[in-house]
Amino acid sequence: MTINTKEPLPERQRKERAVITVTNGITRHPDWRMAEPINIEILQGEQIAIAGDNAAGKSRLIEIITGHYPLLMNEVKYDFSPSRLKMVSENLKYISFRDSYGDSDSTYYYQQRWNQHDIDEGTPTAGQLLQEAFKHADESIGRGLAEEERAAAQKQRTELRKKLTEIFHLDGLMDKYIISLSSGELRKFQLTKTLGTGPRVLIMDNPFIGLDAQTRDQLRLLLQKLAQETKLLIILVLSKVDDIPDFITHVIPIEGLHILPKITRKEYQQQLSTRTFETLSEEKRNWILQLPQKNLSQEPFYPKEGSEILKFNDVTIRYGSRTILKNLNWSVNEGEKWAMSGENGAGKSTLLSLVCADNPQAYACNIELFGHRRGSGESIWQIKRHIGYVSPEMHRAYLKDLPAIDIVASGLHDSVGLYTRPKPEQKEICLDWMNIFGIKELADRTFLKLSSGEQRLCLLARAFVKDPELLILDEPLHGLDLQHRAYVKEIINIFCQRKHKTLVMVTHYKEEFPKCITNNIYLTKN
Repeated sequence: MTINTKEPLPERQRKERAVITVTNGITRHPDWRMAEPINIEILQGEQIAIAGDNAAGKSRLIEIITGHYPLLMNEVKYDFSPSRLKMVSENLKYISFRDSYGDSDSTYYYQQRWNQHDIDEGTPTAGQLLQEAFKHADESIGRGLAEEERAAAQKQRTELRKKLTEIFHLDGLMDKYIISLSSGELRKFQLTKTLGTGPRVLIMDNPFIGLDAQTRDQLRLLLQKLAQETKLLIILVLSKVDDIPDFITHVIPIEGLHILPKITRKEYQQQLSTRTFETLSEEKRNWILQLPQKNLSQEPFYPKEGSEILKFNDVTIRYGSRTILKNLNWSVNEGEKWAMSGENGAGKSTLLSLVCADNPQAYACNIELFGHRRGSGESIWQIKRHIGYVSPEMHRAYLKDLPAIDIVASGLHDSVGLYTRPKPEQKEICLDWMNIFGIKELADRTFLKLSSGEQRLCLLARAFVKDPELLILDEPLHGLDLQHRAYVKEIINIFCQRKHKTLVMVTHYKEEFPKCITNNIYLTKN
């Protein structure tokens, strides 16, 4: 990697300066290569979206641009001027939303968010981590600047951090541990931590997913203002390509590891408007509809047809002095299809953790599941056997590099990871569901080698594999491209046409809810 640290050129010449250049780039390791040598140039004044379907190669290109995948001969060239910082890591920041807490907590395990007594004493809070990141950035940026310049730069960063705190309502998060943050709150934390350090280039992977509508709008406006008023170069990596912000000037499309020529945002939108998407084949539709009907009348832990599946009676959930759910009364009858939405941090995932027997606070609450009072002698496996579940927390927990078919098969046993080898007939069911979701050819590929979107499709197949009576889908379309969003919505809709099927689905995008929805619930923060 090379960095140009020369003095800024006159404005006329600066407009043509390339901030990032890759010429005939070929990665050293064959597994990291694109279809052809990479030739891209991102100019001063451009704001970029890298757009493409799941597994197209978007993240691979970013790993090359950031230097994570080194090149054979021609290095990535950077010109970060007028920044005086010397290191690439100080000038270029990358936020990846692959549903991992990363190095903030390497011991994370599924359900840990609901078992906060497992958090070690001395673990830093979100506020402490932000202070540490900002202090380090201020020290780096202050090096080599005159006192007046340093004061002006510090004032600008302080104002930006204050604005971020207001937009993301961070005051209520500062004393929380990272492990305690909701999926949306975690994104707000990561964005603040990165933007607040004053980078020259900011790369964000699907930054709007997991954020409620108001926060998405505020983030767009903030990024637009930064793009207009500062030298910040923004690169967005997008799977949901129908929602490219107005401040983006150019798009680099990627298809099947082929990097297509850079075009304007308007040109890309015109191309997108003519694109058509496949629908679920008649064969797959019929396969779902003709699945054998279970005889639930002989199931001891299941209510009568049409009766209540879930019932919350004046439920309150607190963690220390913080109230997450307050006096919640909610009931779901068999066959209903619920859409759940609400503000980030309002308690949606907490509520679902109570339903799925993942949250120990359920024992202290008046909750009935499948016609039984929680804590009346039932096992969590009696509850889980009727539930198909996918969530951001579950995605974070799958860190073992198992074959994709084993990930799907773990849904038969409600485990995170596979500890019981599936029988031949069970393996066949797993392959059938992988075929429904269009990922059968990935059966032998290991989970961590898949793209984030492919991982989400595996976890969706896992949720359906035991033909559950209750589907709990928390942000199920998270990170999927337009084709797969439409495809999965159709699968959910067809599956829910069958008898004894109940649905609770969470998303921040109204257009993601399937047609079968019959009821709505909206949660607000206490």
